[in-house]
Amino acid sequence: MRKVLLLGIVLITGVVFAGRLFYLQILDTSFQKLSQNNAVKVLYDYPQRGYLFDRNGKLLVSNQPSYDVMVIPREVKPLDTMEFCNLLKISKGRFDTLMQKAKIYSPRLPSPILPQLTKAEYAYLSEKMYKYEGFYIQKRSLRDYQVNHSANVLGYIAEASPRIIEENPYYQMGELIGMQGVEKQYEEALRGVKGVKYIQKDRFNRDIGPYKDGIFDTLPKRGKDLTLTIDAILQKYGEELMVNKRGGIVALEPATGEILALITAPNYDPALLVGRDRSRNFTELYYDSIAKPLFDRGLQGEYPPGSPFKTLTGLIGLQEEIIDTRESVSCYGGYVYGRGQKLGCHRHPSPLAMIGGIANSCNAYFCTVYRRVIEKYPTPQEGIDNWHRHLKSFGLGDYLGYDLPVGKKGLIPTSEFYNRWYEYPKYKWYATATISNAIGQGEVLMTPMQMANFTAAIANRGYYYKPHIIKKIEEENSIPDEYTKKNITTVHPKYFEPVVEGMHDVYRYGTASMLQVPDIEICGKTGTAENYIRVEGKRMQLTDHSIFVAFAPKDDPKIAIAVFVENGYWGSRWAGRIASLMIEKYIKGEITRTDMEEYVLNGSLQDEYAKPYSGEPFKINR
Repeated sequence: MRKVLLLGIVLITGVVFAGRLFYLQILDTSFQKLSQNNAVKVLYDYPQRGYLFDRNGKLLVSNQPSYDVMVIPREVKPLDTMEFCNLLKISKGRFDTLMQKAKIYSPRLPSPILPQLTKAEYAYLSEKMYKYEGFYIQKRSLRDYQVNHSANVLGYIAEASPRIIEENPYYQMGELIGMQGVEKQYEEALRGVKGVKYIQKDRFNRDIGPYKDGIFDTLPKRGKDLTLTIDAILQKYGEELMVNKRGGIVALEPATGEILALITAPNYDPALLVGRDRSRNFTELYYDSIAKPLFDRGLQGEYPPGSPFKTLTGLIGLQEEIIDTRESVSCYGGYVYGRGQKLGCHRHPSPLAMIGGIANSCNAYFCTVYRRVIEKYPTPQEGIDNWHRHLKSFGLGDYLGYDLPVGKKGLIPTSEFYNRWYEYPKYKWYATATISNAIGQGEVLMTPMQMANFTAAIANRGYYYKPHIIKKIEEENSIPDEYTKKNITTVHPKYFEPVVEGMHDVYRYGTASMLQVPDIEICGKTGTAENYIRVEGKRMQLTDHSIFVAFAPKDDPKIAIAVFVENGYWGSRWAGRIASLMIEKYIKGEITRTDMEEYVLNGSLQDEYAKPYSGEPFKINR
């Protein structure tokens, strides 16, 4: 029995060892790759990144040469460290830290020691680098911005982080990748393809020529040029109008969904994130928690839409057939509901029907419409969900699917939302509990992009195209199909005409009558959104936000726009003026309302942003 047991142990041990040897020698190629890495040096030739142009062919971003000092740790020979540090103009402590980081990444692969040298620095160093084995200079290209605006749209390039390298083996330490904006969204098209050279080394680690006569070497392939939908002139003008203000502007071409302008304020010069000072500048921008220049308010800012939302309330009311364009509603300074609660309104003629209700921004009218929409159904839950269904067809309450890497979905509440809010069925809720939704307050939230998009859907009388920033990719004949497909709303086209007429009357005699532009029929809607913060657990009201949406011309519209100015008081004070000026700039190419332009360009809200809480301002929603 002992002999059998001993024989079994010997046989099992032999099989295990034989299997392991077979795996290591036949199946596992890691040692073969390691041997090849020891015998072959890989050098990359980085291509030129694709250029960026605006819709009219204006060059926005090109390239400039840059040079990085690289190191392959295992090839470094003993050197005069202090002499080398003085040459690179870095401290010995910094040098030791970078060398340790390079060794941790890989002893055999290159890592950057000193990135982004200028031409002058490169010329000076290139004559002396032969003294320091294991170090060499790698040529790359950095972005060269031809404009000082559109940083939020364009994005920037930066060194790939260890996490990115781990997730995407295409990148290695020290390589650059698109961050934010178009640079990130279209990275694969813009970056091109790296060229590769394999250098054979002898047993003394000396280069002896191309590996296998260079049959595996490849040439770099330049990145593709992109034409964007942005109008550089309009974009620049919009950023100038938003100086000393905070907020977002989005302008679309209704017929295509192309983004004509995408503005966030405050913004920054994109050149700040290029070169040796990039890291320091980025840190300053990132930690500016007051102005938040890296926060794209046009795509990420979620705000109550205010009175522009009344256009949607009216459209849903017409579609649900709970009101027609002839029925008038009386307004006695606001809408009274519940136990004597009142949602105030400003002075205007009364009673008003649909068109006049939009032109004069009557809260009582649209609260009446909203309540009927919800109460048409047996339960408020069914009413809210039907209301939600209509709004969702305008692209609200969800990401619109545009081709930029950041954004927020906003909020269009559902019955599930309110059931949780009011702890239903423990506590019941009714249409009046959500009445503020009627005028774009309450729980409704939108981004300026969503506001511009629903305005484009109204301009088109019932449909929209997904907003997008790409107009053309070099060598490709078309953009993705999703950007050429009509998205049809649940509201019948026939119901849009009275709403369009009401928005036109906003300019003719309504809340934006002082903002008229000669020879352009503009349809718009002013808005004022209440602005709350919490201080030590208490809800306090700050100065209202200024909001405006518009499109022009009335027939065959060329531009739809949403402007949101934080703490800007009422809609026509700041947002309305800015929208009118941008419409005139785009359609005419010049400004005739120089009075409005002077007011906006010279105006500032910095004092407003610096104010401590000092009490409640007026609460009129216009």
